[in-house]
Amino acid sequence: MPFLLLLGAIISYVRQRKGASLMGAATGASAAQRISGMSWREFELLIAEAFRRKGFTVRDQGGQGPDGGIDLVLLKGNERFLVQCKQWRALKVGVTVVRELFGVMSAEGATGGFVVTSGAFTEDAKEFAKGRSIKLIDGPVLRQLLDQVQDSKATSASNNKVDAKPLAVPVCPKCGSNMIVREARKGPSSGNKFLGCSRFPGCKGTLPL
Repeated sequence: MPFLLLLGAIISYVRQRKGASLMGAATGASAAQRISGMSWREFELLIAEAFRRKGFTVRDQGGQGPDGGIDLVLLKGNERFLVQCKQWRALKVGVTVVRELFGVMSAEGATGGFVVTSGAFTEDAKEFAKGRSIKLIDGPVLRQLLDQVQDSKATSASNNKVDAKPLAVPVCPKCGSNMIVREARKGPSSGNKFLGCSRFPGCKGTLPL
């Protein structure tokens, strides 16, 4: 059992790294062309990474094939969402796909669902999704989402940068050498710490901590 848990963690880590790499390739001026050139599995990993950056916990269902069942399960708090990815490069996603997702959502008690494609949806699909907890994400909306999560991560990384200025090292008031922390061993101050000259005993300069 520990080995299986470790293996699962490794697989999850590899998938996240792959998704992050695909994210970089799926943004910018040529994003549409790059997305359309991805395999169905790469497309799923890309979508998983996008939702992960939106704050969801993502469970990859393992990649059942380009026309498999539910591809991703999203968790946020007590809510659960199902995702169907359709990497169709020429055809529009029809109402059947949306209707099937809604059926699984109802059977599993999911809060909502997403159908994501790099292409487009038919008018029947759009009409069926109206009034239901299903969000249709087509090519243009997907590219906006990818740019958004990419920009938000870059901003977060910038805001979290630590000031790398080195700390000032106290210098001895007598000779100008660096001071180090010392501990008094004798007298009424025994056990107390203070700053002493690093050249001690040649220099006996001190500073209080």
